[in-house]
Amino acid sequence: MKPDFAMDHIDRKIVSALQRDATISHAVLGQQVGTSSASCWRRIKALETAGILGMAVRLVEPLQVGKGVNVLCNVRMKSHAKEARGAFEKFVERRPEIVECFSMSGDWDYLLRVVVSDVADYNQFLMETLLGHASVAGASSHFALFMTKYTTAIPV
Repeated sequence: MKPDFAMDHIDRKIVSALQRDATISHAVLGQQVGTSSASCWRRIKALETAGILGMAVRLVEPLQVGKGVNVLCNVRMKSHAKEARGAFEKFVERRPEIVECFSMSGDWDYLLRVVVSDVADYNQFLMETLLGHASVAGASSHFALFMTKYTTAIPV
């Protein structure tokens, strides 16, 4: 699907720069992309209105806050009924250890990325919480040994 908002090369430079550092001032950003501070502000507002730029956040180093275990968890649903999927997706939204959730094609219905302190913490989440959900038929867990690449930046 093509977006309704046509980004020019300056917009693309702004989006790329903001993905690297959302705290950059409009003045410094303007210098980096070759436009004025006021123009950057207007362009950023237009990109936000168009839904291209979402909220600005700060990324946390998981190990520094005691959350060094990443688990990719495939989930199979008991039912594909709209109510069952809706209940599961609401559950996912409420669980802070689930940091990403994808509805999938293929053998599994969902793929979750779960961030926890240790294996025991994940085991408790899996056995007492996830598998206890009324909509969940089963799960398969894969522990990440090392993260070789992580980015939130989308190529523009």
